[in-house]
Amino acid sequence: MSYFPSIDKIQYEGTDTKNMFAFRHYNPDEVVMGKKMKDHLRFAIAYWHTMTQDGSDPFGNPVNQRPWFGETPMETAKNRVEAFFEICEKLGAEYFCFHDVDIAPEGDSLEEFFANVDEITDLIKEKMDQTGIKLLWNTANMFSNPRFVNGAASTNNAEVYAIAAAQVKKGLDISKKLGGENYVFWGGREGYETLLNTNMKLEQDNIARLFKMAIAYGEKIGHKPQFLLEPKPKEPSKHQYDFDAATTMAFIQHYGLEGDFKLNLEANHATLAGHTFEHEIAVARCYDSLGSLDANQGDVLLGWDTDEFPTNVMDVTLAMYEVLENGGIAPGGINFDSKVRRSAFEAEDLFLAHIAGMDTFARGLKNAAKLKEDRFFDDLKEERYASFNEGLGEKIMKDEEDLESLYDYAVSHEDPVLKSSHIEYVKNILNDYL
Repeated sequence: MSYFPSIDKIQYEGTDTKNMFAFRHYNPDEVVMGKKMKDHLRFAIAYWHTMTQDGSDPFGNPVNQRPWFGETPMETAKNRVEAFFEICEKLGAEYFCFHDVDIAPEGDSLEEFFANVDEITDLIKEKMDQTGIKLLWNTANMFSNPRFVNGAASTNNAEVYAIAAAQVKKGLDISKKLGGENYVFWGGREGYETLLNTNMKLEQDNIARLFKMAIAYGEKIGHKPQFLLEPKPKEPSKHQYDFDAATTMAFIQHYGLEGDFKLNLEANHATLAGHTFEHEIAVARCYDSLGSLDANQGDVLLGWDTDEFPTNVMDVTLAMYEVLENGGIAPGGINFDSKVRRSAFEAEDLFLAHIAGMDTFARGLKNAAKLKEDRFFDDLKEERYASFNEGLGEKIMKDEEDLESLYDYAVSHEDPVLKSSHIEYVKNILNDYL
C-alpha cells in the first residue's frame, strides 16, 4: 500500500523548475570536492517529528493530517513503518533515526513495551533489507514518561535508574539488530530545576556510570557503535548538565569517556546556549569529537526549541565549512530533527519541508566547497596570524620563550603596530559565495 500515491520519487530539476516536489539544488550524484553530494551529507530522516508529531502546541489541539492511523496503537505503529520508508525512499534519504517510544507503544509494562519494540523492529529490519536504507542512530527516550520526572540516570530513585539502564540495554540490542552506526544520549531530564535539593556530583557520577555500563555492554555483545552525547542547555530541564559542546567535553574528559564518546550537535540547541551552530561544531573539532549533526534552526526571538526545518543558507554554509574542515561527518550524518510548522498540516508538507532542508544543505555544501577551493578563510587566517610564523612569534610557537624573556622583549620594544581586520569588507565578500 502507498500512503502517498500522488507523489513520485523526488528528482533534481534545478532552480528553473516550478515543480514543488523536486529538488532545486540537491543533486545526490553531483560530485563536490571528489565525492558525491549524498556521501558528503549522509541525510537521515527523524522518525519522531516525521511520524508522531501531531501539530499540537500548548494553545491548540492536533492539526496534522496523517493517513496511517489504525484501530489500535500497534496497528498504527505498523502502518507508520510502511509510510516512513515510503517517505525515505521517495526523498532518497539513505539513513534514519529514532527513539524507542517513537516506533512502538509503551503498553502497560516494561515487558510489554520491549515486546512491542521487538515486533516493530522486525518490520523495520525487513524494510531496511528491502530498501537498503540504514540506521544512522537510535536512542532511548528517557524523558517523556512520568517516571523520569526527576531524571533518568540523574534520578534520585534507584528503581528508576534501573529502568533507564534497561532501556539503554534494549536500545543497544536494537542497534546491533539493525546495524546502527551510532547511538545517541540526549539527557532531556538530566539536569535540575533547583539546586536546593540537588546533589550535582552524585547525579553526574551516576550519569557517567550509565555511560560506562553502555560501553561495557556494547563490548560484551560485540557491537560498538559510535556513542554520541547531545548538548542542550535547557528545556525541559531548567539547567541541563550537557549545556553546550564545551561543557559536554569537560564532562567526557572528566570521566575518561573521550575514547568512546563524541558529540551530536543540534543547531537549535546551539541557539539556546547563546552560540552559533558553526561555533559548536568548531568546538567539537578542537577536541576531535565531531560525531554527527541534527539539522534544524531556531528563532532567535524565541527562547525555546522550535525545531524549524533549516533554510538559512548563511548558517548552513558556515556549518558545512566546518564539516569539510573536519574531513567529513561519517560515520555520523545530517539528521533532520525538524518538524513542520503548525500551519503546514497536510501530509505532503512532510515532503516539501524535507526538500527545503535538503536543498539548503546542498547549497551550503557547494558554497563551503568553493570557500575551501578559494582558500577564503585560510588566507584570512594565515595573514592574521602571520606574526607567529617568524621571529618572536615563531620562537613562542616552538616553546623557546618564557615569561622572563618575553618581559625583556616587551620592555625593550615600542608598542606594536596593529592592522585592521577589515571585517565588514570580509563579510561583504563572503556574501558573494551565497
